[in-house]
Amino acid sequence: MQNIGIIGCGKIAQKRHIPEYTDNPNANLLGFFDLNTARAELLAKVHGGIAYKSYQELLANEDIDAVSICTSNDSHAAITIAALLAGKHVLCEKPMATTLADCEAMVETAHRQGKALMIGHNQRLTRTHIKAKELIASGLIGEVVSFRTTFGHGGPETWSIDPGKNTWFFDKQKAVMGAMADLGIHKTDLIHFLTGQSIVETTARLSTLDKRGADGNLIGVDDNAFCIYKLEGGAVGTMAVSWTHYGAEDNSTVIYGSKGIMRIYDDPDYSIKVITDNEEEILYSIDKIQTNDSQTKSGVIDVFVDCLECKTEPEISGVDVLRSMRVVFASIESSNSGQSVQINHN
Repeated sequence: MQNIGIIGCGKIAQKRHIPEYTDNPNANLLGFFDLNTARAELLAKVHGGIAYKSYQELLANEDIDAVSICTSNDSHAAITIAALLAGKHVLCEKPMATTLADCEAMVETAHRQGKALMIGHNQRLTRTHIKAKELIASGLIGEVVSFRTTFGHGGPETWSIDPGKNTWFFDKQKAVMGAMADLGIHKTDLIHFLTGQSIVETTARLSTLDKRGADGNLIGVDDNAFCIYKLEGGAVGTMAVSWTHYGAEDNSTVIYGSKGIMRIYDDPDYSIKVITDNEEEILYSIDKIQTNDSQTKSGVIDVFVDCLECKTEPEISGVDVLRSMRVVFASIESSNSGQSVQINHN
């Protein structure tokens, strides 16, 4: 049995982490902390455990084995490192941290302390993405030649625990990065997962096109990001993410291979649709991907708890996620410089 502390009791904690811990027979919620003390107290009353007045007090509880960190982006690294030094295993929400140096420090601390560090990249855990990876690896569509992957919705202001234009997602100090880190990290990680290849070059443009804060001015972080990625095997494709898709969410990926095309979450009836080079269609109806309006079990908590119970490396470890964070930071550099950026994963 793993005793769990929740640090940050906002929407992601309330909609995913807490319900999934509650559903897991090997997890016990023991502590809660939020800057909004009343919010933590309410959750402790509902689920049992203690509401703490600081995350340091929570980490001082020796009975807590692991923590979920569900705070704003700017605090991920400091709280993660503090938790690891306190002897806790850590599940940290994405983006991992706001600088590459902080990401690397998190990984180094976890290694030194002998503790698990997992990052909440849920897209690679969907049954459809797992099946798609298997099909690509089997050679069904041949070698990957190109791809496009998209994640767009109307923005985080309706998702935030405190909805509206004052959401921390729009605050440059707390969020640091916008759609690229919020959504782009998911799709970057997914391309790594599906293809089994690393992205080695990015040409990117991050922009603030439409989102305005409560003051009426454009927000201080990007609301759209457009990237051209090159894989180590030579394939080139696009990754586009947006907070300004004011309609149905688009969370689709298309892989163009030398022997066919695979469309993933791109058809309302089939989660995978393969069209081979001889025009044969192969259809899979496996599941529907999560949307902000339709939450389903992510699987992240079960993977995290299982790795603690079995004393194995997390499936989505900080070491693995470093690859994708390097691409995010390189894309920001590319956008700022107006030039392509090579990515060294060694």
